[in-house]
Amino acid sequence: MAVVRHASERPDFLAIGHITRDLLPDGSWRLGGAVAYAALTAARLGLRPAIVTSAPPDVLAALDAVLPDIPLSVVPSGKATTFENIYIPQGRQQFLHGRAAPLTLSAVPEAWRDAPIVLLGPVAQEIDASVVGGLPNSLVAATPQGWLRQWDADGAVTPSPLANANVLLPHVRALILSREDIGASADTVFGQWARTVPLIAVTCGRDGAYVWERGVRSGLFAGYPANEVDPTGAGDVFAAAFLCELRQTGDAARAIDFANQVAACSVEAVGGEGIPTREMVAARWGVTG
Repeated sequence: MAVVRHASERPDFLAIGHITRDLLPDGSWRLGGAVAYAALTAARLGLRPAIVTSAPPDVLAALDAVLPDIPLSVVPSGKATTFENIYIPQGRQQFLHGRAAPLTLSAVPEAWRDAPIVLLGPVAQEIDASVVGGLPNSLVAATPQGWLRQWDADGAVTPSPLANANVLLPHVRALILSREDIGASADTVFGQWARTVPLIAVTCGRDGAYVWERGVRSGLFAGYPANEVDPTGAGDVFAAAFLCELRQTGDAARAIDFANQVAACSVEAVGGEGIPTREMVAARWGVTG
């Protein structure tokens, strides 16, 4: 049974998925997970976020240090979802060394189930289909990277097709992901998904992003120059900023451009320290909102 901490009434932005323990080369670790970066972004942009997750106390303490008193619904777990990235000449090898408890609809408090924005941020296949179909009054979006991973008995992570797409996608109003999450077949896959999902925002690193809207692909929305210090979490920052602006304006083009601006700011400091406020974005890029 989930334990609710710092209970609140309906949040503006609900993020669902595992916060993670990301191992560093020196043996230490830092807080990770799509929902951590997304909730922090929503808070910086003036929304009231909440998180549904599963993690042990030390990982929750790390989240509290970043987002003090954020409303949480936590499925207790003795294990943390733990990732290790090893870089070799052929590229990155990723390992999953532990996995917290799965998340079902019962972990989502009743008062939170009609939050205006819900971001599903799976990292290790942890979100049950009951969650996806159980939030009909919200703008439900997903960063599906965790649905596109599989791992072997040693924890070695490899790409996986989106399982149960016919169950998941009809309940999702927006997908936000990178072309790299799919690879060479990205346009074919996105074109298929776009028959069901109204909006798909696709990031292309420093080059910017584009959007599939009602089955039609846009041109590229150029990225913004940045002095990159740490790109960790930039895609999750982009996703949250995109959804916040989409909810406010209803304009996907405006939302994707704003998300490019927020993401560019975010990579200029370590972890989430570079995530800007709306005022900071306006001062840098001449944006109002």
